[in-house]
Amino acid sequence: MTSPAHHSHRSSLWLKLLTAMTALGVLPVTTANAQRDGVPRLVVSIFVDQLRSDYMQAFLPLYGNDGLRRLLQEGRIYTQAEYPHANADRAASAATVSTGAVPSDHGIVAMEWLDRETLRPVGCVDDKTVQGVGSLAPASPVKLLVTTVGDELKVATQGGAMVYALSPFRETAIFTGGHAADGAYWIDETTGRWCTSTYYGPLPSWLSYRNGESKLANQQGQLWQPSNPHVGTFSYYLSRGVREPFSHRFEGMRAAREMLTTALVNDEMAAAAQLCIEQSRIGADETPDLLALTLYAGSYLHRPINDAAMELQDTYVRLDQAIATILKAVEKKVGLERALIVLTSSGTSEETAGDLSAYRIPSGTFDAERAMGLLNMYLAALHGTGKYVLAVAGTQFYFDRKLIEDKALTLSSVLDESADFLQQLSGIKDVYTSARLIQGAWTPGISAYRAAYHTDRSGDLRIVLSPGWGLKNSTSQQLQREGFVPFPIIFLGSLTTKGTIATPVSTDHIAPTISEAIRIRAPNACAAKPLALQ
Repeated sequence: MTSPAHHSHRSSLWLKLLTAMTALGVLPVTTANAQRDGVPRLVVSIFVDQLRSDYMQAFLPLYGNDGLRRLLQEGRIYTQAEYPHANADRAASAATVSTGAVPSDHGIVAMEWLDRETLRPVGCVDDKTVQGVGSLAPASPVKLLVTTVGDELKVATQGGAMVYALSPFRETAIFTGGHAADGAYWIDETTGRWCTSTYYGPLPSWLSYRNGESKLANQQGQLWQPSNPHVGTFSYYLSRGVREPFSHRFEGMRAAREMLTTALVNDEMAAAAQLCIEQSRIGADETPDLLALTLYAGSYLHRPINDAAMELQDTYVRLDQAIATILKAVEKKVGLERALIVLTSSGTSEETAGDLSAYRIPSGTFDAERAMGLLNMYLAALHGTGKYVLAVAGTQFYFDRKLIEDKALTLSSVLDESADFLQQLSGIKDVYTSARLIQGAWTPGISAYRAAYHTDRSGDLRIVLSPGWGLKNSTSQQLQREGFVPFPIIFLGSLTTKGTIATPVSTDHIAPTISEAIRIRAPNACAAKPLALQ
């Protein structure tokens, strides 16, 4: 357990930083000037895992008037949003949204990467110096290398602002909250209960109370069925399975983990967010506060859409209901004219690969471990015995740099040889070496891969699979698709004028837009400009 001295030391560091910045006159906002007209008292940032614009629109007949429909009718909508880096996943996307930077700067290249010393996977929020509170998994933002909007808000208000983050997942809770958040809370995938780590301190009383009421915390025997009869009669998909009712009961050791991939998680998020707004001090004074929320729009158990079509429809219906609950709570607490609502997506899809061979569609499975073995044999034939490739993680290969140096070879030449070899294997569309990403000439698509590359955390070589091919690893098979996944950035509330903007924009513009709205500096690695809210 973290000692009181640890908390005191952390508080002392923040106090010294704030005092120094005040003395230098670089604090752009104080509590007093936050009272200027138009500055939101509360920013609610809603990050929706796997949200898609086409599904939002498709299920519009199933929505009420106060959730997604309200955002679509009254919000300022940037319809063509995209991430500025390749291989976005939930963790990297959340870090990009909150920092306004890309993985090459903020350091979160994936949910996990390999430690070069131990060759063991390193979770992006793992931190052995802290302990879990209500969980056995200790976590903190220590691996996030730059500031977030929440961090800058705490500094700008000399600690007066309140910053909370609530999420089903610890990665998005921590990265949307940041280093200086008053609290980042997530749902433990084993117990289904709200938890945190000693980095943020104990659970607040309102969240501890919620653990006694939550279906996820009391998951054994819980039933998931369509939230209303219209879900079972509305048919957007061509799949015949959409007309078959679903009923899932969650029992056993995996109950909580499975429930985290269902619409029920949005019900829980709405209830927890409502408690936070009603029972905490957030939004209670003129100093701007930040509430960062994560909702879910993915498929049940990450199944292909054709296998769980009606379940996905229900997920969007409950997502709509959750957003309606959140908006009503904000309106009651501060009024939407004194709040800024921001919604976007992780821009990802976590569906498992389906079987396309029955339809004679070109496809295949790329076995990364087997490819590593063949590559080692090839390099040994060229340069003598040795294990040149130490490990493969996802689509990234990690090389033994010391062995290459001992053999008087250059890493760049070995990587080029490896790229030429791998390019001949079935299922490989392209190969990016670290040298190519750092120093190579511009080619179509390379900018996104450069933005996703971090010298200390990324592999030495990354493969890109051909469309329709799946990647085989020890836990799952992911299908590669080149098709654009449409998702929006939506603003609603203070300082915004409704409208629809079709100009493509990237998600790193969200952080500076929020920062400008509440009159603070953008995060310290953010180079993007604010979006127009009017």
